[in-house]
Amino acid sequence: MQRRLAPLILAFAAVPIALPVIAPAAAQQASSDLTQVNAYIRAVTTMTADFSQTDRNGQTLTGQITLKQPGKIRFQYQKGVPLLIVGDGKALTMIDYEVRQVQRWPIGNSPLGALLDPSKDLAKFGKVIPSGDPTILSVQARDPKRPEFGTITMIFKRDAGSPAGLQLYGWVALDSQNNRTAVRLTNQRYGAPVADSAFRWTDPRPKGRSAGG
Repeated sequence: MQRRLAPLILAFAAVPIALPVIAPAAAQQASSDLTQVNAYIRAVTTMTADFSQTDRNGQTLTGQITLKQPGKIRFQYQKGVPLLIVGDGKALTMIDYEVRQVQRWPIGNSPLGALLDPSKDLAKFGKVIPSGDPTILSVQARDPKRPEFGTITMIFKRDAGSPAGLQLYGWVALDSQNNRTAVRLTNQRYGAPVADSAFRWTDPRPKGRSAGG
């Protein structure tokens, strides 16, 4: 369960998608909303938060997320879960200490690129999803040519006291096998100093190969 859940955190498809035809006023609002999300991503220099990750069977893992722009992120799971996900500015790495395996993805092509690269333009790979609640802003990313990436919907709350007037509430991922995972963030804290050492990791593979320090 643990090793299946973790990759769903990476279920962004940060590539261009086809957008539906919508009314001019709605299109203008959607464009404004995407601009606001871009502004949020660029305004967040550092963030820490608690996260709760729940799959479709109701199984939940918790932990802490640490983010530092550009490109650095760490998912530290709760005690007893032998998984770690780290972005060091160049690559995203998932470390499974139980089976001593390491997997890496270039951040430029990674699912989390939407949050980890302030230079990206969400208008090129995302669309606004109506929520029916004016205080909620949802943005979906999906690549129809790569169904294995599934679909991700990032959920923001409008909050005047947060960066660019938005608070990242979490995201919902749906993979190609229709497995649903929801990640909720709480206790978001912005702007505190975060040392680069927070994004190092110990390589569990034999012969002491340590790619993360």
